[in-house]
Amino acid sequence: MGSILAMTTIKTKLSNILSKAFSSKYLLLTNLGLSISLSAAGDIIEQKYELMAEEIQEMSLERTKNLSVAGFTVGFVCHYWYKHLEKFLPGYTFRIVCKKVVLDQIIASPVCIATFFATMGYLEGKSKAEFLEETKEKSVKLYVADWMIWPPAQFVNFYLLPYQYRILFDNAISLGFDVYTSRVKNMTL
Repeated sequence: MGSILAMTTIKTKLSNILSKAFSSKYLLLTNLGLSISLSAAGDIIEQKYELMAEEIQEMSLERTKNLSVAGFTVGFVCHYWYKHLEKFLPGYTFRIVCKKVVLDQIIASPVCIATFFATMGYLEGKSKAEFLEETKEKSVKLYVADWMIWPPAQFVNFYLLPYQYRILFDNAISLGFDVYTSRVKNMTL
């Protein structure tokens, strides 16, 4: 009987924490925290793979920090993108959801990819020419992969989930994509 009471208490406390975290008051902070954490996790997973494959000699905390900061900037863009997209196209009908998916792919995806490379270029001290060259060379790979992953994921996201849980869902899907993003970002041109 005591373990049932303990589980109920834990469930209630967790529910209260999640309700507060995903409330409008704390949603931006929650979304940014998720984006930063999962961007870091994606890079750590990728670096562990690169270590096992002997592509790198040691983990780089600087690289993980930079990808975390990029997670912050992209998370910020995504937070406000979803907020404005929901105001512009409210609702969950099939037609509305399809419009959201298309707009997400043709507007938000390129903006997020550019934001990512701009943040990384700044943090790495790249010149404007170096930033533009890297973005041109690597963003196409990310955008093509983006088209394979995100339209079906975003359909589920826009159709089934309320606005405040969209970045949580995105980040759950994005962990795998963050591993790939880290790989593409750190490829030699």
